[in-house]
Amino acid sequence: MTERIKIFAILSAMALIVSSCFGGGNGRGAAEDASAEAAEAVYPMGFNPDTLRMESGKVKSGDTLPGLLMRYGVPAAQAHDMVQASRESFDPRKMRYDSLVDAYYPLDSLATYPQYVVYHHDKIHSTIFSFQDSLFCYSYERATHQETKISDVTISSSLWNDMIATGTTPLLIVELADIYAWTIDCVGLQKGDRFRSIYTQTVCDDNADVVAVDSVLFCIYDSGDYHATAVRFNQQDGTGNRYWNEKGESMRKAFLKAPLKYNRISSRFTYHRKHPVTGKVKAHTAVDYAAPKGTPVHSIGDGTVTLCGWDGSGGGNRIKIRHMNGYETSYMHLSGYAKGIKAGVRVAQGQLIGYVGSTGTSTGPHLDFRVWKDGKPIDPLKMIAPPSEPLKSQNLDSLQVLAEAYGKMLAD
Repeated sequence: MTERIKIFAILSAMALIVSSCFGGGNGRGAAEDASAEAAEAVYPMGFNPDTLRMESGKVKSGDTLPGLLMRYGVPAAQAHDMVQASRESFDPRKMRYDSLVDAYYPLDSLATYPQYVVYHHDKIHSTIFSFQDSLFCYSYERATHQETKISDVTISSSLWNDMIATGTTPLLIVELADIYAWTIDCVGLQKGDRFRSIYTQTVCDDNADVVAVDSVLFCIYDSGDYHATAVRFNQQDGTGNRYWNEKGESMRKAFLKAPLKYNRISSRFTYHRKHPVTGKVKAHTAVDYAAPKGTPVHSIGDGTVTLCGWDGSGGGNRIKIRHMNGYETSYMHLSGYAKGIKAGVRVAQGQLIGYVGSTGTSTGPHLDFRVWKDGKPIDPLKMIAPPSEPLKSQNLDSLQVLAEAYGKMLAD
């Protein structure tokens, strides 16, 4: 009973957070006021971007710090002097390709010498190089806050587009794909499928940029008559937070639903298919995933690699893995293998094993994925993976109370 009281107390606090996020009242909220104040002075040390002209770019391959600064108009002598001036706070060896860079100039359109150059390590952390009366460099960290959000997305075109259309960050897709990796083939989502979620995210105070989705607390997937609920719950026995359905069954299964993410099924399991290259009608006991060359391919379960090499029958670069309980999987037409993958090596569920390609008899980059059970081919899209260990019985009541409360929040 004490556990229930604790859970409802937590949910009550969450409800207040959600209420503040989704409106109520006629005035501006405290978070909006804080964001407005932060936007008035985005950077410290008297640096106000609104009074300057900005040019943006990115770090290029092979860039050095002096070369990067000179590209934005800093004279060579000052660019090299800045390396010494910034050595205590910035390591130019850690500049990353494609990182964002902003240069700020006086509003005079003829000015080509920047007053500031800002290197963005990520959405929160930046290094500011100042070229005012003296050269100096300092680090800046944007203020952030965490908020709880509710998302309700029904697929009409794609999960990515439809999430953006509802104002939900597409970063949530990665989290949902991980939660449902053993339950739903995210490549094969259909129009009308629906995801409802309660989650927390970190947001920048000054412009409401979403930095990260921190945690999905609860989610429901609906597809016709099929429903899949996932609750984040800690067993409090040292195993950490995991996801369970309302019956206490782990969302984690012995096998992932698919060996790669966010790609298109180009051919399904069938015993009568006209081969696109030979033209002959033959069985195609596989699922083909069309994906760009180099797309990572992962083992769907723990097992031992039994084959890693060339398949002369048309499969090209191929990997076969033997799993528990008589299961075996095959991955064909690979462009290459992951480091360390060879026959006899043990692999873990989700481990990178290779990359999509078009080797062997193939019309374009794709993965030919096959599954056998006791030597008999089975349709990977219809395979029911063996479950992992269920929730401990003493925790089931608390889990169901939590799921019911979350469900009510979504309904309200």
